[in-house]
Amino acid sequence: MQVPVNSPWIYTMHRCLKVLAALALAVPVLAQAQNITQRQFPANSLRGELQITQPPDALLNGQPVRLAPGARIRGGDNLLVMSGAIQGQKYPVIYTIDTYGLLINVWLLREDEAGKLWPKTAEEAASWTFDPVAQTWTKP
Repeated sequence: MQVPVNSPWIYTMHRCLKVLAALALAVPVLAQAQNITQRQFPANSLRGELQITQPPDALLNGQPVRLAPGARIRGGDNLLVMSGAIQGQKYPVIYTIDTYGLLINVWLLREDEAGKLWPKTAEEAASWTFDPVAQTWTKP
């Protein structure tokens, strides 16, 4: 049986295919938007408060510090954030320092992350226990 080109059946099938294609494209986007996963922070990272003053200069816990060349600042969605975009505001962060004492990695914390226990000094980190899978610290 041959269906005529101008048949209503053809138009209905065409519309259904368009809807299915749109849904197929939307599912990964929706899954990604709802999938705010736990970020993996390194064991040598510390908790603090960061304020970018004049890039690459900043205040970390109220003390002057500089961003390393190639420093990476990641927002709550784990995408890179330019230092100039957050200039002047204070953010709770997890950070790492390079061998020269410069800030190299910074993660701006989401509300759920900001509530977790995390060491603020190297001394605390040395005396606490870190579970890298659960991303939790335990005090002795």
